[in-house]
Parts: sequence; structure tokens; C-alpha cells
Amino acid sequence: MKAIQVEGGRLVWTNADRPALDVGQVRIAVHATAVNRADLVQRQGGYPPPPGASPILGLECAGEVIEVGENVRRVKPGDRVCALLAGGGYAEEVVVPAGQVLKMPKSLSYVEAASIPEVFATAYLNLYMEGGLKTGERVLLHAGASGVGTAAIQLCKNTHNPSFVTVSGQRKIDVCVALGAQGGHDRAAGSFVPAVQAWAGGEGVQVILDPVAAPYFADNLKVLSIDGRLVLIGMMGGTSVEANLAMVLMKRIKVIGSTLRARSIAAKSMIMDGLKKDVWPALEEGRIKAIIEAVIPLQDAEKAHVLIAGNDTVGKVVLELKR
Repeated sequence: MKAIQVEGGRLVWTNADRPALDVGQVRIAVHATAVNRADLVQRQGGYPPPPGASPILGLECAGEVIEVGENVRRVKPGDRVCALLAGGGYAEEVVVPAGQVLKMPKSLSYVEAASIPEVFATAYLNLYMEGGLKTGERVLLHAGASGVGTAAIQLCKNTHNPSFVTVSGQRKIDVCVALGAQGGHDRAAGSFVPAVQAWAGGEGVQVILDPVAAPYFADNLKVLSIDGRLVLIGMMGGTSVEANLAMVLMKRIKVIGSTLRARSIAAKSMIMDGLKKDVWPALEEGRIKAIIEAVIPLQDAEKAHVLIAGNDTVGKVVLELKR
């Protein structure tokens, strides 16, 4: 089969070994995949795949089932599906545990469906399963115009949770508000604390979803409410920080570190089942939608990585494989 390989630091469309199919697995003919920032980090050697996972980039895909392994009842050949992957999406075919595969919402195209699994699984996991978000609680979403951010805004709106975003630039604030955020702060204007406090009033926010980490840590503690939860999902801004830990004690703040890729098949399957139950109906009805900045041929993945690295995108960049 053909796949994108990293050769000499460049992304090259070339030959790759066809993955073997095992018990409980599904083989998918990939029609589209999507770029995640983790792909850029892996390409640079900073985010190796979990043991046993494909070294090929790509954490999600949409396509057609072409073969199923023994004991698979969830899907059958010919089904249009999307999948959460530990790797392998930038290829003509991928093999994935059946629990990480869902039939696509009927209203979505392959391009739209490919933009859903990784970011919606991340947002769903960290807002509700890790963050314990309850109806009516306020949420602060850093990098609100990212793939995860735009997914989280829509999930919050769907569960009646007011949200506020931090982003770069007024264009991104406008897009986030149109999706359902109640307000936003341009990070170029300095600390987000005054803007969040003005929005949330004296009670603060109950949950923060943060992929930035170090530069925001101290200010996150300031705006969290009593019993607030800070969920760290990335370290884009660095890993070392000085903070007032007395505030953690006095407010009974929970600091939760969370990753998705290295979780067990059982854990990922549970998350996907949650999406099917709680998110798929809203996708079918159009209350939640795929947010896509650009669609680029898979063979031109290099162009997509440059676009993501520029930090000007809103939502996802999708790689399409024409068949």
C-alpha cells in the first residue's frame, strides 16, 4: 500500500507495509484523515507511538470497512465508518481495534467524519469523564479555535454549559462565539484573568481545559472556583512553573493530567461508545458540526503541516485520499 512516511524530515508519499489484521480488529480503506498537532510533534521525534501502534502518522480516519477479524460484530465490510487511531491514518489502509470504530453519522461526508474522532474524543473525555462537568457549570477553554476547542465549545453548548475561550485574534473569537461560546479573550492583550473574572463574576469557572500548561498555570488557579478542576491536555507552552499551591488547597482545586493516545483499547472503546450515545445524535441533527479550515490531498500532507504550524487555522485540516 501507499502511505506518508517521514524521510529526511520530509513527508513523502511512498510504499509501506500493509498492516496485518488480527482478532477483534477492522481493516479500513481510508478516504480521509485529519492533521493533529501531535502529528507535528511525532514527526519531530517528540511523541513516539505507543508500543505496537503503527509508526505512520494519523490519529483518526474515515473510510469503508473492507475486512473484519474474528469476533468482530460491531461493523461489517461495506460499512462507512470513522475511527480513533493510535497511528496509521496517513495511509491507504489502516487496521484498528473494533471498539475504536463507529459507523459514520449518515449526514456526514468522509471528509467531515474524518475530522471528528480525535478532537471530539479528547473534548468528551476531558470535559465529562475527567473534568466531571455538570449541567450549568462554567468552562474556560484555552486554544478555543483549535480542533479540540471548537469541539468542546459545541459540546458545552449541547449540555448547557456556558463557555469562554482564549485565542489569538478577533477572527477566532468571532468564530468561537458563533459556535456557542459566550465570550473570548485575545491572548495578545495580556493576561486572561480580568476578562474571565468579568465574565464569570465572583464565583469563577468550574472547569478549565488547557493544552498550553506552564504560562497559564498560575492564572488558571486564580479564575477557578471552589472545587474547580483544571484538566491539562498538552504542554504547548512548556512544562516548568512556579505557582501558589496554597490556592490549590484553599479552593480544593483538582489538577488533572490527561492524555488519550496511550490509553488502553478498553478505555478508548468506552470513550467512543460515549460519543455514539451522547454526541452522534447531535451530529445527525446538525446541532454539532465538523469545523474544517481546509481540505488538502493526502499526498500533499507537507502543505497541511505547514498550515497547522502557522497557528492561523480554525478547527481541523483534513487530508483527503481520492478513490
